[in-house]
Amino acid sequence: MNTSPPTCAPHDPNPKRPAVAVPPLACDVHAHVCGPNSRYPLIAQRLYTPPEASPQAFRHMLDALGVARGVLVQPSIYGTDNRAMLDGLASDPKRLRGVAVVPFDVTTAEIERLHAAGVRGVRSNIVDLKDNKGELPLEPLRALAQRIKPFGWHVEFLMHVDEFPQLDLQLADFPVDVVFGHLGYVPTAAGLDTPGFAALLRLMREGKAWVKLTAPYRLTLSAMPYADVAPFAQALVDAAPGRLLWGSDWPHVLIKTAMPNDGDLFDAFSKWVPDAALRQRILVDHPARVYDF
Repeated sequence: MNTSPPTCAPHDPNPKRPAVAVPPLACDVHAHVCGPNSRYPLIAQRLYTPPEASPQAFRHMLDALGVARGVLVQPSIYGTDNRAMLDGLASDPKRLRGVAVVPFDVTTAEIERLHAAGVRGVRSNIVDLKDNKGELPLEPLRALAQRIKPFGWHVEFLMHVDEFPQLDLQLADFPVDVVFGHLGYVPTAAGLDTPGFAALLRLMREGKAWVKLTAPYRLTLSAMPYADVAPFAQALVDAAPGRLLWGSDWPHVLIKTAMPNDGDLFDAFSKWVPDAALRQRILVDHPARVYDF
């Protein structure tokens, strides 16, 4: 029996130009760089094995879309070894920022080093790891948040918010801003009325949470343009348009539907947010604030 992690399909190397104008200084706030494996070893407990996705290929995608800035998020495949992400930042430090994964007992000196390299947040992934899946380690997270607070950083969660119906109460007095990936990562089959999604909307309305409009293909098995995800995007836009971000989720690792083209993904986002002024805020103003551009 083969128990090795599955190998992911490669990204589409020919991104299309979006159908709508992308504003100057727009930012893709969610992407990963991967490989080469000979230089950046993968952790044994990973859930997938990615193909190489270099910083150069990421910047090519940004250029093709007309997106000026990007945020590299540490993927689960490297654990707390942030070298691939940091080397990616170093390839274009003015254009890129990062979100790292660190141990709860990270030192202030290490936070200072990461900050100088362009990191502006830490990621807590409770989805893509085999151990401790579905748990929210609040007390260690609070202690970590206190440590990063002087640097203006945030904590980004990769979690299925539908599994946490009291999320707004759990994070009501959290020391720093929180960011949620993939529209809160609620499977469309769970429905809009799931209490965890309602709790996320309350956190956003209270100005305590940001949500990334990313990776609709992770919420559904439907094909582009992922029509059943649109009501979730609409609910987020209606609830708190001032707390939204957009990202590509490039290079789209471990997806169960057809590999998307990044231009088509941007066009799907533009249909969720047809107002150009609001797209400007989501693409330019909000990322500048969250990621310190």
